[in-house]
Amino acid sequence: MEKDKKLSVLLGAAFLMATSAIGPGFLTQTAVFTGQLGANFGFVILASVILSLIAQLNVWRIIGITGLRGQEIANKVFPGLGYVVAFLVALGGLAFNIGNVGGAAMGLNILFNIDLKLAAAISAIIALVIFLSKEAGKAMDTLTKVLGGIMILLVAYVALTTRPPLGEAIHRTFIPEEIPMLAIITLVGGTVGGYITFSGGHRLLDAGISGEENIEEINKSAFMGMGIATVMRVLFFLAVLGVVSKGFELDPASPPASAFREGAGNLGYKLFGLVIWAAALTSIVGAAYTSVSFISSFSTMISDHVNKWIMAFIATSTIIFITIGQPAKLLVIAGSLNGLILPVTLGVMLMAANNKEIVGEYKHPKWLFIAGILVVLITAFLGIRSLSGLKALWS
Repeated sequence: MEKDKKLSVLLGAAFLMATSAIGPGFLTQTAVFTGQLGANFGFVILASVILSLIAQLNVWRIIGITGLRGQEIANKVFPGLGYVVAFLVALGGLAFNIGNVGGAAMGLNILFNIDLKLAAAISAIIALVIFLSKEAGKAMDTLTKVLGGIMILLVAYVALTTRPPLGEAIHRTFIPEEIPMLAIITLVGGTVGGYITFSGGHRLLDAGISGEENIEEINKSAFMGMGIATVMRVLFFLAVLGVVSKGFELDPASPPASAFREGAGNLGYKLFGLVIWAAALTSIVGAAYTSVSFISSFSTMISDHVNKWIMAFIATSTIIFITIGQPAKLLVIAGSLNGLILPVTLGVMLMAANNKEIVGEYKHPKWLFIAGILVVLITAFLGIRSLSGLKALWS
């Protein structure tokens, strides 16, 4: 593969992972927890970034080395396990995508005052068009790069406008007054939980980048993906912190929208509409693509018609959203549930890491393996502890 083309694919995979994470849930979670925790949320971001990067590197390397998708690796670890993992990931992807459709609808409603159900249908149709193309992979890469870049620039502008207390944010990032477990597991789930951590790795496989000779490129793409997601999380946190630090209480119906309106007036509100629509659209595409990639190897009926199944996934998510609603609450809960899936999926990948029948002569770094085990234990513990918080949130 040509150097420029390979770099484009690596960036595309990184942006696919990052924009899959930077969805409406990402924005809603960040606003909700910043409103609750203030500058202490900086520590939550730091902890989640460390845990997420370890998970990401482990998963991407094993996928890249083996040239196999997550469910195929799981089936080699234990026959039949791949079906369980695929079911969990696809179910989590569907839950997330319902929220993604809701976020896209909210964005168009803010921008053009369109009815939410109609706005959801319009956004879904735009996402469907991507997979009508014979070059769907290339179209997906371009969409995530362009909209991802726009989101970062817009949020950076609002963060400058709200003038957050940077000194306090930095201080509390390293010395927090409290360590909220629900917030950490929700952020980890929303950044690399469920389907998200596999999205970039599966994209690299589809583009033909695999094998030990490409391990450095795989690492590079994983780092870029986490870097993009982290920059966006920090900027959005600062934008909201600048508002809540002045005593403003976020509107529970739409926490991030109220923060942007308070911080930058009607222009800020419209910018938020564009940000959440872009975030939602890229996440709809990423969630559908990765969720279907988890079931595509089980039947030629799926593998021979992948794009049609992706389109059906998007259509199903849209129909469920139109009939259920409740986007803000659903988005936070979906992130937490994805966090509960992470210890299972990462645990499976670590089982494969030192199995010669799966990885051959490849030697997985011991420090990364041990760090991965710690992430599995920590996220499992936090996930179980956070169930009581989820129950309170839903009630």
